[in-house]
Amino acid sequence: GEDRLALSCIMLISKDGAVIEHEIAETVVCVDCRMSYTSVRKILKDKDEKEREKYNELVPMFELMEELAAILREKRRKRGSIDFDFPETKIILDGQGRPLEIKPYERNVATRIIEAFMLIANETVAQDFFWQEIPFVYRTHDTPDPEKIRKLGTFINNFGYYMKGVGRAGSKTGNEEVHPKEFQKLLAAAAGTPEEALISRMALRSMKQAKYSVECSGHFGLASPYYCHFTSPIRRYPDLQIHRIIKDQLRGRLGEERAAHYREILPEVAKHSSETERRADEAERETDKLKKVEYMEERIGKSYDGVISGVTGWGIYVELPNTVEGLVHVSKLPGDYFCYHEESCEMVGERTGRCYKLGMPVRITVDGCDRFNRTIDFSLDETGGEP
Repeated sequence: GEDRLALSCIMLISKDGAVIEHEIAETVVCVDCRMSYTSVRKILKDKDEKEREKYNELVPMFELMEELAAILREKRRKRGSIDFDFPETKIILDGQGRPLEIKPYERNVATRIIEAFMLIANETVAQDFFWQEIPFVYRTHDTPDPEKIRKLGTFINNFGYYMKGVGRAGSKTGNEEVHPKEFQKLLAAAAGTPEEALISRMALRSMKQAKYSVECSGHFGLASPYYCHFTSPIRRYPDLQIHRIIKDQLRGRLGEERAAHYREILPEVAKHSSETERRADEAERETDKLKKVEYMEERIGKSYDGVISGVTGWGIYVELPNTVEGLVHVSKLPGDYFCYHEESCEMVGERTGRCYKLGMPVRITVDGCDRFNRTIDFSLDETGGEP
């Protein structure tokens, strides 16, 4: 009910997902109703009668939004955009910060609508300013490193999946770069299987990190030649920097002197933003690790089913369904002397030939936790154990 100032990208989109017209403008927005992802999901997915009646006037708009989001998603799919639809970790804490529950955080129809609109706005703004040849901050994502693709190929072979250009032993079969469509096909093939989340995560790890740049070199994961952070779920400094440039341009202040100023400062802005993003991501990962350790401390001695998510010279990593990961040290592998075979990413027993490899389901017992190092120790439980 309050007028609020905004910077908007207003787009007219055809039924096949093409942006026919667009306008970037300073606007005034008056919000009719504050909605939540949960409420919109109830309206569109659950067809909740009570919720639909409560927001009766808005339901047709939500349905139109759902239709448009599906059109945009299909357009991205056709060009090869990779949709990592795996659950992130959701950690529920009590008032003292102690973890009560750890579970996968699932996306739903409402989050996908906002994501689709956010992506098309970011692409449209990036393309607009690229062709205006105005100094800008782009979001770029380079082609994956061949060695990481080879290792991914080895991993997915264990599940019977293959990628074009990557041999069955994980070796490269050609000199061509892997196209994002190959990742898309892999994730589609794994969809709905027990290993889906693990394969999605390993595919993501095989890619390079996205970064901010003054060069518009394209975004591999989105299969898009133009991309920026005009809008994002987390308010970031690059968004603000882009808004400053856009407002200067809209207000006719972007003369040669101002453009020269941006050309001078933006390389450092992009570099600094990428570095601080890495630090923020690392802090988030370390916080998640700590809370997972605290959670598993109260479950020492219990047994769980998991999947081998990593094989190294010092042991095997096992991921549980709730996204917690722990290490079975090589000294704890039962009944043999085990050696690590890097080429095949396997741990093989010298005497028995017993093999542990990526993607293999195993049952583990929680042996111990180390808060300082944020690590969790498992041992293999081949006898069952207390659930």
